[in-house]
Amino acid sequence: MSDLLERLRGRGWRVTAQRRVVAEVLDGDHIHLTADEVLERATARLPEISRATVYNTLGELVTLGEVVEVTTDGRAKRYDPNAHRPHQHLVCSGCGIIRDVHPAGDPLADLPDAERFGFDVSAAEVTYRGLCPDCARG
Repeated sequence: MSDLLERLRGRGWRVTAQRRVVAEVLDGDHIHLTADEVLERATARLPEISRATVYNTLGELVTLGEVVEVTTDGRAKRYDPNAHRPHQHLVCSGCGIIRDVHPAGDPLADLPDAERFGFDVSAAEVTYRGLCPDCARG
């Protein structure tokens, strides 16, 4: 059973065939699919699943905090099921592929007091950008 599906069952989420397929499509490391990619993969597994069901399920998962919406450089939103493991993102400036990364250190601790401007800072999002090996070769 997928990690996401297991977490959802633990929360008492009603697992229909359609919801199960969406959760299974989102399972794994470095998963950052667009809604259309989720739909395409879900349809391959369950041809009768509708676009509305996929989009509604993604919305529910985000609302529950089990999936995070990731937006980079005005590209389509992507859905990251790695919502409970702290991480940052590495984004290819060419093709837009996203990888989860776990740099050493705490980005909150790295922000000097003088740069906090009186804010009580509670979270930080760091995005690393560059070219993936495929784009760098091309």
